[in-house]
Amino acid sequence: MLPFRLIYHPGYDLHLGEHVFPSQKYRLIRERLLGEGLATGDDFLTPEPATDQDLLLVHEPGWIERLSSGALTYLELQQMEIPWSREMVEGFRLATGGTILAARRALEDGVGFNLGGGFHHAFPGHGEGFCAVHDVAVAIRRLQQDSLIQRALVVDCDVHHGNGTAAIFAGDPAVFTVSIHQWNNYPSEKPPSTIDIHLADGTGDQEYLDKLDAALLDAWGRFTPDLVFYVAGADPYRDDQLGGLSLTIEGLARRDRLALEAALGRATPVAVTLAGGYALRVEDTVAIHLNTVEEARKAKSAFTGGCR
Repeated sequence: MLPFRLIYHPGYDLHLGEHVFPSQKYRLIRERLLGEGLATGDDFLTPEPATDQDLLLVHEPGWIERLSSGALTYLELQQMEIPWSREMVEGFRLATGGTILAARRALEDGVGFNLGGGFHHAFPGHGEGFCAVHDVAVAIRRLQQDSLIQRALVVDCDVHHGNGTAAIFAGDPAVFTVSIHQWNNYPSEKPPSTIDIHLADGTGDQEYLDKLDAALLDAWGRFTPDLVFYVAGADPYRDDQLGGLSLTIEGLARRDRLALEAALGRATPVAVTLAGGYALRVEDTVAIHLNTVEEARKAKSAFTGGCR
């Protein structure tokens, strides 16, 4: 049994059909975890979908209304880059509920792990880049609203800049944002995070890890969070279709270890979301995400009892 809970719902699959975003990966991750004995059925919790009240802590009422009803403009659909369906909308609500639950469990267990989420390109009034709802931002605002946390640190290791995250929390001293990403990649406009690490095309394991380590030391030197949100994208992988970095599967596992130990070693709980992953072989994306679960298990075991 894992020393923390995994959050999952079959509805995480957005039913996109033939699309570069393999939303079936969430089911495949769960199946691999169970099939390889890395988790048992008792390790999983099922989230409730986020409510309108939750979503409106971050998003504009008009956006939530248009998204829920399907009354999106052609431009809005183009920006989001995924087709509208009721299953898609429910999937985002469930993923957001999952990140809220993962954050609550992190405060209880030290780690909370959502097998979905990390939709960091969503803005208050529109979606972008396969992201319709910003689950991490909603979770932060929900926990702040409920007086469970005051300050949050977002460590975003997706290959793409967390533009929605940066825009939502710009000027907010209670939320510190770190994004390490490929510079010459989506999105074209990158509003400033608190710390941005812009990586050149082809950056490999060691340079990536060195720069992430320095950024984490900088962040922790300037900010003391109550909770860390780790956005563990699989797309810095060297064979990712939408990425241009050169990290290996082993290097990505070392990245996970670095990010997780930075928090847990400082007695700060972590909520994990999985974000992007578009490897040529979906099996590679699943393997990378499985390694994130394993690194979380190792880090939590190493620092048991250390989180407040």
